Amino acid sequence: MEVFTEYLAKIDNPKHRTRMEELFAWITKKFPNLKPEIKWNQPMFTDHGTFIIAFSMAKHHLSVSPERAGMVHFSNEIVQSGYDHTKELVRIPWDDPVDFSLLEKMIEFNMMDKANCTSFWRK
Repeated sequence: MEVFTEYLAKIDNPKHRTRMEELFAWITKKFPNLKPEIKWNQPMFTDHGTFIIAFSMAKHHLSVSPERAGMVHFSNEIVQSGYDHTKELVRIPWDDPVDFSLLEKMIEFNMMDKANCTSFWRK
């Protein structure tokens, strides 16, 4: 997770920094084959050069971006989780628990769906 060190150091709020560290550590442990990267100033994880999932921060929430196909595939579960969302991302309020089960499903879906993908984004 060294790749995220500088990004995490810039997070002023210690609770937000800890939440992001825990999230990245969970992904790294659960999916050791994913490559942690920073692209477009966003921490993300890739697999064989293709995008799997990315994260960003705002004042009141962290955002999870599984790409549009992931949002469509899990739209019902996202609604059931109670998270606010757009067509491209899920907003998890800082004070709400992370639904790791949903996150795991999103990552697994993208890894499986993009197993033979040769581009960064879906076409």
